[in-house]
Amino acid sequence: MAKKKSVRKLAKKPKAARKHAKKRTARKPAAKRAVKKKRVAKTSASPLGRARVAGTGELDQYFLKDYEARQVFAFLGVRTLHELEEYAPQQIIDKLTSPMVQTVTRIRKALAIQNRCLAGDQKFAVEFKRQMLASLK
Repeated sequence: MAKKKSVRKLAKKPKAARKHAKKRTARKPAAKRAVKKKRVAKTSASPLGRARVAGTGELDQYFLKDYEARQVFAFLGVRTLHELEEYAPQQIIDKLTSPMVQTVTRIRKALAIQNRCLAGDQKFAVEFKRQMLASLK
């Protein structure tokens, strides 16, 4: 046989006590506990909508016919879209052009040592020669 649950009836309070209790609760709002909401990490491409290709995809698959782009990826040492997305456009341009700028500077200095210069570059050659002679003294 199942046991009967005993239900306890609450004693009624007098009317005055009930009114007073209602007023008290109305004056003091219950303190709300702050609930931390989990933030969803937003990707930088969220204004563009959902990505059509996976970020882990190989760049060579997406740029099969673009040989120059694949050379840039090889120079940067990136293989996936995620790795490529870490670079800013100007950062890629700077990385690609810095070896050329350094090479042209070496050419200018070598020509200046031989008392020669590129077109319109005589001022650099004269200044470089002056610096070289000053450093030798």
